Amino acid sequence: VVTWNVGTAMPPNDVTSLLHLNTGETSDSDMIAIGLQEVNSKINKRLKDALFTDQWSELFMDVLSTFHFILVSTVRMQGVILLVFAKYYHLPFLQDIETDCTRTGLGGYWGNKGGVSIRLSIFGHMVCFLNCHLPAHLEKAEQRKEDFATILHMQQFEGRVASGILDHDLVFWFGDLNFRIESLDIRFVKYAIEDDRLAVGAGTTPDLLSSPQLNIAKSTWPVLSGFQEGPLNFPPTFKFDVGTNQYDSSAKKRKPAWTDRILWKIKSPGGGLGAAGRRPSRGVLSVSQLCYCSHMEYTISDHKPVAAVFAVQFASRPDKPPVEIYVADEWNRPEQAVVRYKMAAGFHRSSWDWIGLYRVGFRHPKDYVSYVWARSDDAERCLEKQLCVQVMFSEEALPKGKGEYILGYYSSPSSSIAGVTEPFQV
Repeated sequence: VVTWNVGTAMPPNDVTSLLHLNTGETSDSDMIAIGLQEVNSKINKRLKDALFTDQWSELFMDVLSTFHFILVSTVRMQGVILLVFAKYYHLPFLQDIETDCTRTGLGGYWGNKGGVSIRLSIFGHMVCFLNCHLPAHLEKAEQRKEDFATILHMQQFEGRVASGILDHDLVFWFGDLNFRIESLDIRFVKYAIEDDRLAVGAGTTPDLLSSPQLNIAKSTWPVLSGFQEGPLNFPPTFKFDVGTNQYDSSAKKRKPAWTDRILWKIKSPGGGLGAAGRRPSRGVLSVSQLCYCSHMEYTISDHKPVAAVFAVQFASRPDKPPVEIYVADEWNRPEQAVVRYKMAAGFHRSSWDWIGLYRVGFRHPKDYVSYVWARSDDAERCLEKQLCVQVMFSEEALPKGKGEYILGYYSSPSSSIAGVTEPFQV
C-alpha cells in the first residue's frame, strides 16, 4: 500500500523503489494499492482505450505492467486518486469490484477533500481500500474526525454482504490524513528528528510519538476503534521544501508532522484483531505488517511518500476460477486459434461476455489485441451439461508478429476477468 500527496507535481521518472519492485523481500507482491492526493486535476489529452487517465496513472500502469501487474480498478475525485493492481493470474479470484467517493470539502460540495474507495472480494473475502485526504491545520482535529465518520457513513456498496466500509473483512485506510503533532514546540520537534529521538523512550525529553494527534485519537475516538498501525520508525513526512529533504524554511515555518499514514482493521468476531506478528487462529484472517517506511529519495512534493507491505493470510481460497480456459501451447496456424472454456456452476454469464487475446505485459482488462464473443450456437446446451464451449479467433483477429500472449474471459456483469490462461506462443 502506497500513499503520496504529490502536491500537483509531475510524476518522477522512476517509481520502482517506491513500489518496492527492486527489493528481494517484496518482489513477490500479489497486489498493490496506490493512493494519491493533490494530483493535477487537468485531464490528460491522450485517450487510451476509452480510459481518461492522468499522467500518474499512466506511469504506474506502464511500470507495473512489466512486472505482470494489471490495473484491477481505479477511482478519481478531483485530485484524489486510488489505483489497485494485481498479478494477472489472480484476476479471476477478484470479484464484486465496486468504487465510491465522498466529497467533504466546502461542506460536501467540493472534492478536494474526502475519500475514495475500491472494494472487492479477494478469494471470497471482502476487502476495502480507502484513500482519504482530510482537512489540514493543527486545530482541525475534530473536523478530521467528523469527516472520517461522514465518509464511513456515506459510502455504501451493493449487496447484503459488506454494504458499508466497516462491514468488510479487512479495511486498509490510508492517505494524507493531515493529523499534526500536538503541544510540542517546532524547535523541539526539529531537534528530536535531527537527534533521532522518534521512538518512545529515546532519551529523557518528551518523545514525539506521544504527541501525534492520530496516535492520541486511536485510543479516544470510537470511530477509530480496532484500527491498527505499525510503529512510526521514519521521520515526519510533511512539510518539506520542494526539491530538498529540508523541513519548511518559509516564513510560515510549519511544524513537521506525520500526515501520511497507512492503517488497517480486521473485522473479527470476539475482538481478535490479528495484531502484527500474532499467529493466526484457524479460520481467521490475519495480517502481518512486513514494512512501514517513508521514501526520502522523492523530492518533487512537500510530502514524502509512505509505503507499507503486508502479508495477509486468508482463511480459505477457492481452487478453481469461475471460468476455466483451455488453449494449445502455441498457435502456429490460423486454424489452431481455438479456445475452449468451461464455467463453474452458478456463474452468471451474459451474451456480452468476451474472450480477449492479451500480449503478456498488458495494462488493464480493456488492453486487448483482439477479442471474440464468448458465445456459440450450442453454448447454452454445453453449459447445461457442464461441457466445454468452443469459440475461434478469425485469421484477421490474430496478431501479425510473433509473441507471448494470454487469454482472458471478461465477464460483463461483474466488469472483471473471470478466467485466464498461462502464457502461450502465437
